[in-house]
Amino acid sequence: MKGIYLSLGSNLGERAGNIARAIAELARFGVRVVKQSALYETEPVEFLAQDWFLNCVVEVETELAPGELMRALLEIERGMGRERVTPKGPRIIDMDILLYLSQVVRGADLEIPHPRMAQRRFVLVPLAEIADGAVHPVLRKTVAEMLAETPDRSAVRLLS
Repeated sequence: MKGIYLSLGSNLGERAGNIARAIAELARFGVRVVKQSALYETEPVEFLAQDWFLNCVVEVETELAPGELMRALLEIERGMGRERVTPKGPRIIDMDILLYLSQVVRGADLEIPHPRMAQRRFVLVPLAEIADGAVHPVLRKTVAEMLAETPDRSAVRLLS
């Protein structure tokens, strides 16, 4: 199934290597990357006293249900040494489900579409690169529309 989008970010250690490793680990769980954005260097938001991030978005195919996919992402994060010490703080890897087809999931541990994606340029810019016409199933707006309308003005620049 196509139309499943994941966001990846890192601001500790060798950021590009961390993202590449996390993407490679997806295959262990039966998740196949079909499209990947470029890497973007992004200004931290909310918790500002930390290094800039590298971020990207991938489109994947998988037979995993949303909850199973989230558990796989959390296992990859743990396996790479992610420790959840400071909310929104520095991290070796962060993996989120942005969209899962047109499904809406509202649970205690998982919300799809990602609840803050429309307010985050570090998500919308790489997502627009690979899927500007994808539609948010709650807002009923395309990624391009959300990017044009987001109030977020944080810096997001293509890694050269």
